[in-house]
Amino acid sequence: MLYNAYELNRALLTSASAWASVTAELLNNPALPMGYMGLGPVMASALDVFAHAAAPRGKPDFGIATVTVQGVAHPVTEAIVMRRPFGNLLRFSHPGLPAGAPKLLIVAPMSGHFATLLRGTVARMLESAEVFITDWADAKFVATEEGPFDLDDYIDYIVGFLEYIGPGTHMLAVCQPSVPALAATAVMGANRHPCRPATLTMMGGPVDTREAPTSVNDVAVNRPLSWFKHNVIATVPLGYPGAGRRVYPGFLQLAGFLSMNLQTHLMSHWQMFQHLVEGDGESADAKKAFYDEYRSVCDMTAEFYLQTIEHVFQRHSLPKGELEHRGKRIDLGAITDTAILAIEGENDDISGIGQTKAALKLTTGLKESRKQYLLAPEVGHYGIFNGSRWRTRIAPEVEGFIARHGRRKG
Repeated sequence: MLYNAYELNRALLTSASAWASVTAELLNNPALPMGYMGLGPVMASALDVFAHAAAPRGKPDFGIATVTVQGVAHPVTEAIVMRRPFGNLLRFSHPGLPAGAPKLLIVAPMSGHFATLLRGTVARMLESAEVFITDWADAKFVATEEGPFDLDDYIDYIVGFLEYIGPGTHMLAVCQPSVPALAATAVMGANRHPCRPATLTMMGGPVDTREAPTSVNDVAVNRPLSWFKHNVIATVPLGYPGAGRRVYPGFLQLAGFLSMNLQTHLMSHWQMFQHLVEGDGESADAKKAFYDEYRSVCDMTAEFYLQTIEHVFQRHSLPKGELEHRGKRIDLGAITDTAILAIEGENDDISGIGQTKAALKLTTGLKESRKQYLLAPEVGHYGIFNGSRWRTRIAPEVEGFIARHGRRKG
């Protein structure tokens, strides 16, 4: 019922958005004088903001056409190099990369947003590395015949992607995938897998959420797992390839994120309205571009979502040494030669300070010389991997770390 009610509401809003958009365009038509006087500009701006907020959104494109290295622009090639039911592996490259450039696997979050949320991360690292990224699927488009997708499967996908890219690959996990990426590294380390990553960088990840809990952590621990099963899990309705699949809908995830900072988002839309009234289309378009990405959401499989709540936020299974993969306990001490960089933002309100850094203490088999920690000053959660501070302060640290530990030392 929950998903069906959402679909009905979405259909109504889509229609209203279309009418609002058409009306706004009419009011802004230079051939009509009412767009220049009285309430015309105000009405047009208000309708424009509403049309943008209510418009349906699908999966965005990365749209990285070129990358500039030392003042020279190079065309970027994007390709799907590995197809899997629950996520593809994308490769980004350009002719300006030197021979022997490092290969970097970016593990994108499976947390309601598409991998394109890391567009800025990919673009910046592409300046110095051949970049691969996990492009997770929207669960409502995956047929039930493909079976479930849980935390074990997530770890297996990471291992499979690393095997495809080959030995010596570096790995960077942003936020949520820090846990399965660290687990996959331990599993591969224990097996002395030849494709285990040379380095692992974790950025704003909930490795141990007992450290500096945030409001996100509080939501996950203040209710029993049964509450999440009965209140936020829904069935994909007819009309989608994944009809009948149990999922945590992306629209619920988005509603949760918006409610956490509702005043901020309302103020952003008010500013968008003001920019349009004042004729500052450039500033309004910048805010629209952000929300185009932010409001593009996808569904997660119920089993993966519930296991994440249980093992990452409620039971703290990985830092306690209790997390299992395919029935075998994961030993973080088995990581002995994959260098680890933990990055946190000083103002991160999603993953508190110390949650990612905990990985450095838990990897007892790794020499201290192969561990590094970076606390980025004046940076929030999204600023760790996007924006000017990411490009100018954090990314150079990641590049330097990869360069120093490019060759594994057993």
